[in-house]
Amino acid sequence: MEKAVIIVTDEAESTGKMAEAIAAELKNFKIVSVTAKDFSGTDLLAASIIFFGAERNDPPSFTYLNKMLQHINLAGRSCGIFSPSKQAAEYLCGMVRDSEITVYPDLFLGEGDIKTWVKKVTTAL
Repeated sequence: MEKAVIIVTDEAESTGKMAEAIAAELKNFKIVSVTAKDFSGTDLLAASIIFFGAERNDPPSFTYLNKMLQHINLAGRSCGIFSPSKQAAEYLCGMVRDSEITVYPDLFLGEGDIKTWVKKVTTAL
């Protein structure tokens, strides 16, 4: 049975391109890729691996997601954080903290080998 992955981004072009590159590396996974404004809480139910990406701190489209993550437990799931901005990536790490999801310690900031990073996130647990 293939693992399910969800990729959630803001509406920025930069994070959209990063999400496409991540999805291209997930050949053996069932992938759902959505912007935060189109995100539904039920999207998380089947996902064992979650990627979050935003171009800037506290994007308005993440308001619902941010509130939801304060009230659910995602322990046992793996998370990758990506952004062209270190400050935005750190915001995303804070956003998921209460959910107890396992965040892969290396943030992807748009530089380096995305293929290796995706493989590490998907095998972190």
